[in-house]
Amino acid sequence: MLLPDKIYLGQSTRPEYLALKYGNRHGLVTGATGTGKTVTLQSIAEGFSAAGVPVFAADIKGDLSGIANMGKMLDWQVKRAQEIGFTDYAADKFPTIFWDLFGRQGHPVRTTISEMGPLLLSRILDLNDTQEGVLNIAFKYADDNGLLLLDLKDLRALLVEIANNAKDISVQYGNVASATVGAVQRSLLVLEQQGGDQFFGERALDIRDLMRTTTDGTRYVSVLAADELMRAPRLYATLLLWLMSELFEVLPEIGDPEKPKLVFFFDEAHLLFNEAPKALVDKVEQVVKLVRSKGVGVYFVTQNPVDIPDAVLAQLSNRVQHALRAYTPKEQKAVRMAADSFRPNPAFSTAEVITQLGTGEALVSVLEDKGVPSIVGRTLIRPPSGQVGPLLPEERRAVIAISPKTGVYDTGVDRESALEVLTKKTQERQASEAAAKQAELDAKQAQADAKAAAAQERADRAAQPRRSTRQTPTEAAITSFSRTMANGLGKALLRGILGGLTRGR
Repeated sequence: MLLPDKIYLGQSTRPEYLALKYGNRHGLVTGATGTGKTVTLQSIAEGFSAAGVPVFAADIKGDLSGIANMGKMLDWQVKRAQEIGFTDYAADKFPTIFWDLFGRQGHPVRTTISEMGPLLLSRILDLNDTQEGVLNIAFKYADDNGLLLLDLKDLRALLVEIANNAKDISVQYGNVASATVGAVQRSLLVLEQQGGDQFFGERALDIRDLMRTTTDGTRYVSVLAADELMRAPRLYATLLLWLMSELFEVLPEIGDPEKPKLVFFFDEAHLLFNEAPKALVDKVEQVVKLVRSKGVGVYFVTQNPVDIPDAVLAQLSNRVQHALRAYTPKEQKAVRMAADSFRPNPAFSTAEVITQLGTGEALVSVLEDKGVPSIVGRTLIRPPSGQVGPLLPEERRAVIAISPKTGVYDTGVDRESALEVLTKKTQERQASEAAAKQAELDAKQAQADAKAAAAQERADRAAQPRRSTRQTPTEAAITSFSRTMANGLGKALLRGILGGLTRGR
């Protein structure tokens, strides 16, 4: 049943396989709650890992964590294997690395503001053109001034700097309005309240750490704990989109390889698109198209195909459709739309079967030779080889303890960046302004002191008793004699200076 170049999915009227060379053509796993989507996801993830393809999967409920433990061969698993004739079925476990954006159930996942970039960040924040322009100016200003943007604190500090120097910055970079800066700040606050302050920072995740291989050639399954992340849909969308964008930037162009370089499973994919702006949807569509040529397969897991925008849905070639309910007109329409997306099987009505599928059953259509979709088959999905259901907390901790990434990302780093530089700059400017102000105050005080001293001197002189200007007879005689003698001395001195004139008279 197991083939080296294919993943065994289950049994319809024939064995259903997913060819590895078409694994990067993306896929979709859909179905109502309780129909077996998670089990299907685990089976496909195990197949890729065993074939040497690294896997990254968002684990919404924690059920996927059991892939790290040896399967327990439960009765239903053994029975299912017998029903489909899966003679190669055996218990197994798969090398697993646990990740958690909040760092509680796995290694932290971080990136920096600079690595995220203004374009992607503006899409996530749902900024309009004017606000996006200000964000671009902020990043350009940071680049020109050597400011590192590592976390949200750095970006907020940068925006404050721009608002405070809007006049000068507007001359060089373009118009910056304080109201626009404030709007960007408010969008950042929403992201921060959802946990964005824990996502942005160092040490940033090296995307190549999601592509590790064991010594026997088996690829690691990276499981992202997303139970808490589910409550922060904007942050969840930010993480998923950044991962895909980062893969596109890092991986080389390889076309269609014999097997994918990496496969992503994004559970609860509707969270990525709910109330998403068109610009964000366009970005996701673009990234999904481009990463295929990098050898990356993206598989969305959601309850209904209508949760995925048509532009993105058109890129998903490998499909597994579990049961859908059709109790309301809206649900009936969704069933018809799902049925129309499959290549028809003359043996049954696809729309009718979708509502009749039991747990563990699914309609399967994958790419076959020359990339042609297979005729849809009513398939009983194979049971996983690993443990079905979540690990116990102590089991998870044991797996994390022996992880090859233990100690690499677990402790955050807060080195000098824009916040510290701008804070120091602000403090220096404030100190300089304070010194100048104090010098001005000192000068004014000295001037005031001088005026006060002069006024006091005038007051002191005015307070002294006036002396009489009239002379006594004796004083008058003495004054007259003194004046006569002074005149005589002046003439003698003058004549002495002129030389012989004294002798001629």
